[in-house]
Amino acid sequence: MISKKQLMESHPCFSEGAHGRYGRLHLPVAPLCNVQCRYCVKKYDCANESRPGITSRLLTREEAVGRVETLIERKTNLRVVGIAGPGDSIFNDATAALCKEISARFPELILCISTNGLLLPDRINDIAQAGISSITITINAVLAQTAARIYSWVDYEGTRLRGIDGAELLLQKQYDGLRAAVECGFMVKVNTVLMPGINDREIPLIAHRAAMAGAEIMNVMPLIPQGEFSHIQRPTHTEILQMRATCSEYLPQMGHCVQCRSDACGLIGQDVDVELEMVMAGLGVDYDAVVT
Repeated sequence: MISKKQLMESHPCFSEGAHGRYGRLHLPVAPLCNVQCRYCVKKYDCANESRPGITSRLLTREEAVGRVETLIERKTNLRVVGIAGPGDSIFNDATAALCKEISARFPELILCISTNGLLLPDRINDIAQAGISSITITINAVLAQTAARIYSWVDYEGTRLRGIDGAELLLQKQYDGLRAAVECGFMVKVNTVLMPGINDREIPLIAHRAAMAGAEIMNVMPLIPQGEFSHIQRPTHTEILQMRATCSEYLPQMGHCVQCRSDACGLIGQDVDVELEMVMAGLGVDYDAVVT
């Protein structure tokens, strides 16, 4: 596993200095999800839209490996390969199998996954054996009453739980998983969605608890109003900055997140059309020359 120092210096999501130098590639191979967030809608896709949970299309394992191989052959600045959906990475068996293959073929790459954390403590050993270096856990609450307002249901071991029961289980698994990931040597980032009137008063508590559990960095993101939360006003940039400043007393804050798609490719904030990139590569066309 790559050292934490190396990861911090070269992972664009962990280091603001790295995000302008190293590219990341999200491989959309994990369509299934075991938690329904009230703010999450995956059914629509627009090529000009940047938000988690959407992708132009799902990739097979062969297509995903081929995408990595092509970008490396073209001598891009690819440094990080991540599985960020469009569902939950750990809930999909394809994630670990793909990461093992990429780790074996391209050991110079950093592998990371994003998860809601429900299955993290149960499958931490499988993740540790897959060549993954960093884990991002989305944690939106400390209190079960708050989590019950955020999540419609939680599906665990074939049982669908709603309300407080589902919320309590999810929170327990998230914080247990965070501690287990830290104990296993993973670099852990906590993502938290700021939802005005829902969890805004609780976010500093999330930062404090995550710091005590050993998380390295936190990313407070604004709610994208959609789904059941389409009526909630998106937090202003000032409100996000104020929340990050408050939480920085407990954890370093990521300030350059652009809420990437599940098929994002390129530098953060400078995504390329990876489908067009692949076509151009197959035709022997210089993509950079075409788009510049």
